[in-house]
Formats: sequence, structure tokens, C-alpha cells
Amino acid sequence: MSLSPDEIIEKAVGGERITAEDAAALFDKGDLLALGQGADRICRIMHPEPYRTYAVDRNINYSNVCISRCRFCAFHRSPESEDAYVLPPADLFAKIEETLALGGTHILMQGGLHPGLKIDVFENLFRAVKERFDIHLHCLSPPEIVHIARLSGLTVAECIARLRDAGLDTIPGGGAEILLEEVRRKISPNKCSTGEWLTVMRTAHELGMRTTATMMFGHVETPAHRVGHLLRIRDLQDETGGFTAFIPWTFQPGNTRIDVPPAGAFDYLRTLAISRLVLDNIANLQASWVTQGAKVGQIALRFGANDMGGTMIEENVVRAAGVEFRMTRDDVVRLIQDAGFGAKQRDVYYEIVPPASTD
Repeated sequence: MSLSPDEIIEKAVGGERITAEDAAALFDKGDLLALGQGADRICRIMHPEPYRTYAVDRNINYSNVCISRCRFCAFHRSPESEDAYVLPPADLFAKIEETLALGGTHILMQGGLHPGLKIDVFENLFRAVKERFDIHLHCLSPPEIVHIARLSGLTVAECIARLRDAGLDTIPGGGAEILLEEVRRKISPNKCSTGEWLTVMRTAHELGMRTTATMMFGHVETPAHRVGHLLRIRDLQDETGGFTAFIPWTFQPGNTRIDVPPAGAFDYLRTLAISRLVLDNIANLQASWVTQGAKVGQIALRFGANDMGGTMIEENVVRAAGVEFRMTRDDVVRLIQDAGFGAKQRDVYYEIVPPASTD
């Protein structure tokens, strides 16, 4: 006999793993506030400390050239476009200097599937960064790594190992979208497959690297697809334990080729809470204030999220879709404190960053 949503929530809070059927029932019949309360209870069990975390980071897009032409992306340009670019190393170094001056610990660097950038370009760039700066490189999503490996005649394992040896520290979870082929064929048919995305992450974990996982929802997928995505992430985490965090965020339709209303706070918070209930083996759940705004990001701290994400000194991809939310470090700290928690800066591994010395 099927359980009621309240019974499923209690099952999850009690430490029992919920099934695909359970998760589908939560999407179908779960009360928003009940889901939030259940997710908050689990979050407090996993994170009993009286504080919540944030990062100081920067998203640097080394290029906007991409041959994938995903329907959901407003940022990409063809190689022939007048406004296509590849960021010169000097500009990248200047951005890193500014990030460090603002107390940043890492940069998230991603671009598109550029037809002319083979692995040696990234090896040289990562080495140059590490020679100049003490900063963590959280770079290149799985689709980029699959693309670079193909261009360079390498296996995925060879590609990741060479990038790691050149200075790549961790891999972001971009390009996951929804990890089911029937969805990917509709929104990103030229990007890596579900299996390839999972292979990149599995391989990175086997090579001793940590990564994050994401889910972009609110486009052509159904709740059943979201459940399938969450279970694929959970299964791989069971296998490797290599994911540090999960970040669900809403698709922004502006300036894209998918004509749907933007997902609102109700859908976002509901999906966030269910993510916390399902992903019992991933410690950290990150709020997405970049797509939902500061106040919804703050509410997310009571719907299962234990982290506000980064201050994002720079962010270009969501902004290209017509959505631009900005927060300073002080803004993020104030929001966390107003939600009833202490605020502490963390690094990519979710370790607390000591306060800067005042000497």
C-alpha cells in the first residue's frame, strides 16, 4: 500500500531511504510547507551547527563560443559571431586578482564547446594560473571535458588526469540539465549524453577529485524526470561518494528558444525540499538565489539548503537570459543571519575559511 506524503516525509526524517514512487508522490501530492518542514528537519540533523555557509567566488566564462546550440542557452555565440570571444590570459589574471582581493577562495571557470580549444590550451592556462595565484580551480563542466577529450584524441580518463596534473582542482556539475535522454534530445541534442555526464563524474571521483552535481528544471521536463535525475545522482554518490553538493536551479527562458513561463518560488522550493528528502547521501544542498532572488534564497535555508552558494562577483550565463540578481558579501551574511543562523565563509570542500587577519 502506498504511503501518504506525510508518512513519506516521516520515513525520510527517520533515516529510511525513500523510493522513486515515494518521490513521485511528494511531487504529486506533497504540501509545500510540510515538505519544507521535513527538509528543514533533515537539514538540521545533517547540519546541527548553528550557522549556514556561503562562498566568495567568481564565475568566469573563458569563452562564449559554443557549437552545441542548446535551446535553453542565451549566452552562446557561433565562432563567426561579431561578439564571439576567447578571454585573453591577462584579462583572466586580472579577474583572479580582483577575486582574491575581495576574499575569494576559488573561481568557477566554464565556457562552451569551442571547436578550436584542445587540451593544451587549458593545460597551459591552468599552469599559468597556479604559477601566479594561490586559488582553487573549479572548472570545466562534463560536456566541456567530453568535448575537449574528443578534440584532443583522448579518453575521458586521460583528459581529466592531464587537466588535474595541470592544476584543475575540482569539477562543477554544469551540463547535467536533466539526466534522461528523452529530455536531453529535446533541449540539448548536441551535448554529452546522460551516460557521458555520469562517466565524467565517476572517473573524476575515481581519480581522487571531488565534484558537484546540479539540476536545471522548469523547461520541458516532468516531475517524473526530476525524480529520475535525483535517483541517478543518488546512485552515483552511493557508488563513489565524490559529490560535495547538489545545486538545483530553475531554467530562465528569456532570450532562449524554449517558450515557457519561468518557474516561480513555489516550484523551486518544492523541488529543493524534495531534493533534500531524496539525496540522503549528499551532505550539502545549495540555495539558488541567482535565479530566484535574495528573499527566496533566504527561505531556501528553511527548505533544506544549508548553503547560500557564492557571492558570484561575476555571473554571465543567467544574466544573458534577462535575470540579474546581485548580492555583496555583506548582503549574503545579513540574509543568513536574518534567517536565524550564524554565517560562515567556506571553501569548495565546505571547510570553513578562517576570518582574514586584521594585523
